[in-house]
Amino acid sequence: MSNNKKGFPVTHILGFMMSLVLTFVALGVALKTSLPFKTIIWIIGSLAVIQAALQLYMFMHMNEGEDNKSQIINVIAGFFIAVVTVAGSIWVMSFGM
Repeated sequence: MSNNKKGFPVTHILGFMMSLVLTFVALGVALKTSLPFKTIIWIIGSLAVIQAALQLYMFMHMNEGEDNKSQIINVIAGFFIAVVTVAGSIWVMSFGM
């Protein structure tokens, strides 16, 4: 028998609201500031990393379960695959022109 609590999903609502706040902050930085382009990109990238971690914790339940090590290894492997895919795509496209 599992210990699933059925009720109002407070953590999901909180995570959703925090994700919205981070999204609107990134939008505000992009549209309403006169910061240099590189600074805006760094701020938006940092907010994206924070939001990804928030969503892994709040929605994907990374802190729950018996085998947290395998979950962490899977997230690191997924991150590595994403970085290799994006970097490889940019690298290949840079030689096309």
